[in-house]
Amino acid sequence: MSHHRNAGAAVATRGLALLALCLMMAGCSSALFGVLNVTDGAERVEPVRSVVYDSTHGLQLDIYRPQAPADNAPLVVFFFGGSWQNGSRDRFAFVGKALAERGVVAVVPDYRLYPAVKFPAFMDDAAAAAAWARANARELGADPQRIFLMGHSAGAHIVGLLAADAQYLAAVGMRPADLAGVIGLAGPYDLRPKGYPALEDIFGAPQRWPLARPLDFIDGSEPPFLLLHGTGDNTVWAKNSELMAERLQAAGVDARLKLYPDIGHVRILMALRFPGLAPVLDDTMDFVGERRIRPAR
Repeated sequence: MSHHRNAGAAVATRGLALLALCLMMAGCSSALFGVLNVTDGAERVEPVRSVVYDSTHGLQLDIYRPQAPADNAPLVVFFFGGSWQNGSRDRFAFVGKALAERGVVAVVPDYRLYPAVKFPAFMDDAAAAAAWARANARELGADPQRIFLMGHSAGAHIVGLLAADAQYLAAVGMRPADLAGVIGLAGPYDLRPKGYPALEDIFGAPQRWPLARPLDFIDGSEPPFLLLHGTGDNTVWAKNSELMAERLQAAGVDARLKLYPDIGHVRILMALRFPGLAPVLDDTMDFVGERRIRPAR
């Protein structure tokens, strides 16, 4: 048994060393995700299956299921980050695997990115993915009353806005109350594009920026939130999650804030693959727990 623990520790140590090297090098994102998506047996993580959830735009999602699925598992839809400009679902297979190993049915969708689209097109895609997950939950062995949205960075912004501005879910026949909860990792909830040319183009004229700011829509109708952020994040300041938690709590929403000392913007994501970095996965599972939405009357 100790041999397996030592072997696992060695793999993690090698992985972290390579990740640290990647983070110091420009243009190393492929290697970074390559390491994150390799199992201890040096095999790449693969989804159980992939499906098209939006045929109009050719958008697909990947599904990761527990090895011993139940018929009432929680279902988490994870939206990746990348400044609304970069990323693809295959790079985040390690997230689906980590959740599935904890008994969660995980769905990782693609969504349209800039410059092909601008705000709010990716919000429409995210709403469509959420609706697909809810409609297919039972087939996947999940409980439709236990649908969670989760995201990192830009993905956390997307799930935060989906839960705060009801118009996007309404367009697909859902309400924020249909969600059991939202889990945001390092999200820019107080979005302010000024000074970032690409973001200014993505989100349009300054008078439109409040339409993309989750903080400005909180009214107490939101589902429970778990907000996770590292105090060492110099890309998206932790104040974003602090303000989001304060605003939600003031509106009477169950909002939990977890701050990880000295953890940065990428390391909080890496912690889903290497839990020794921060208890991101444990905190997520504590939140998911047995939480369900109330059945519709």
